[in-house]
Order: sequence, then structure tokens, then C-alpha cells
Amino acid sequence: MFYWVMKRIFLGPVVRTLFRPWVKGLDNIPSEGAAIIASNHLSFSDSIFMPLMVPRPVVFLAKSEYFTGTGIKGRLTAMFFRLTNQLPMDRSGGAASAASLEAGMDVLTHGGLLGIYPEGTRSPDSRLYRGKVGVARLALQAGVPVIPVAMIGTDKVQPIGKRLPNIRRIGMIFGKPLDFSRYEGLADDRLIQRSVTDEIMYELMRLSGQEYVDEYASVVKLRLAGKSGEEPGKGSEEPGKPGEEPGKSGEEPGEAGSSRSA
Repeated sequence: MFYWVMKRIFLGPVVRTLFRPWVKGLDNIPSEGAAIIASNHLSFSDSIFMPLMVPRPVVFLAKSEYFTGTGIKGRLTAMFFRLTNQLPMDRSGGAASAASLEAGMDVLTHGGLLGIYPEGTRSPDSRLYRGKVGVARLALQAGVPVIPVAMIGTDKVQPIGKRLPNIRRIGMIFGKPLDFSRYEGLADDRLIQRSVTDEIMYELMRLSGQEYVDEYASVVKLRLAGKSGEEPGKGSEEPGKPGEEPGKSGEEPGEAGSSRSA
């Protein structure tokens, strides 16, 4: 009820008036049935703008830190995220991330739309970074299509570190659903997971026009912060553009895309 009221009565009309979002390909969203909406991630506000344009409710996997804050602000933030169809996503890898993906699987099992950011975190410089295989694992296990969506201009509305948004027009392009039924029964094959993820990232690159970087955004953020240049627990992988031949690189178990990431 809260989600519907915010979308239809309060937040939705304000966003449409101030930011005048333009949308292409909205008819690629199925009117019913489960599907994954996989988006590039330029801004904190991506998870606000995009669901407002989709007629059906979209449930997002949100980083778990938003649900564990302390004090009044922390509790209000956690309450807002829960009331707006957000699910906590543990990004530490291993069993914790796998458990978080199970929550996403439950959404798909019940015929819902699941929103996920394959990059796992916001782009630090408006480029498109390497996708994590959680999105592929979910799509293959649930046997659902993946709808790529490119957010346009949201990095100019709310750059990283900026709390109050700039008022300017934004857009989004929904691509045609990607069908991975040809990989039925291979959901646990890491090379197939990598291939599917790369295909999704290729579509995001094509729709968004972003420059692609074959590196994890989280690793780049650590490097920019002066920390280790390799993500904890992740081995190096052979580089390659998204959509290149399957099996060019492996992936550590437990990797997953998430949404509303720092």
C-alpha cells in the first residue's frame, strides 16, 4: 500500500514534473510473469526513477548497510527501504551473498519483477564496468528473461557524494528481453554464468552508449581510495569485452550484482 501511494500520489508526480523523464521500450516489460530488470548504475537515484516508470512493482536487491543503520536516521532509512520493496543484499560473497540471492529468487518464484545492478555498485566515473554473475545465476535458476535497461543522465542529476539532486531531464531505455533458455540445466556452470553476464553487459553497453571497462567497479573504487587494487576474495580474471566467447574467464563463487550500492 505504501509503495502504491508513494508511486502514484506523492513521489511519482513530483519526479515526472521536475525531471521530465523520457522512456523508450517500456513495452518490453511483460505485463505479467517473472522477469529480471538488469540496469547500469550511475546514481543513487536510479532505483527511484526507474521503478516509477514501470507499471508493475519492481523489487530491488539493496545493499544490506541500508537496513542496519543506527539512530533515528538509520531506523528511518531501513523502514523506508522495506516499505518501498527493497530487500537487503549482502555483498561480502560466499554463503552470505548466496542467501541474499535466495530472497531474489523468491520474488521470481512468485512471478514478480526483480531489479538488479550487475555491476554491484555505482560507476565511479560514468563508465560501464564488468558485471558480477549473480544476475546470471538468478536468471538461469529461475528460467526467466532478463530485460536490460540503460539509465541516461542520472549521474548528472545526483553524482556520487551529492545529497540534493540537480533538476534536469533524465531518460531510460528498456531493451528487448534476453532469453537464456538455451542454457537450461547449466545454472551452476561458472563459464555459462560468465557468458550470460557478459551478454547482459554487452546489451547495457549498446543501449547506454557507455564506454566499457573490463574491471570491477568495486576494485576501481578501492584503488581510488588508496586501498588494495584487488577486491578481497577475488582472483584476477582474463580480460575481455562483454559478449566475447564463453568461458574466457572464471568467477569466484558467491559473486552477485546488487542495487543501491555505494
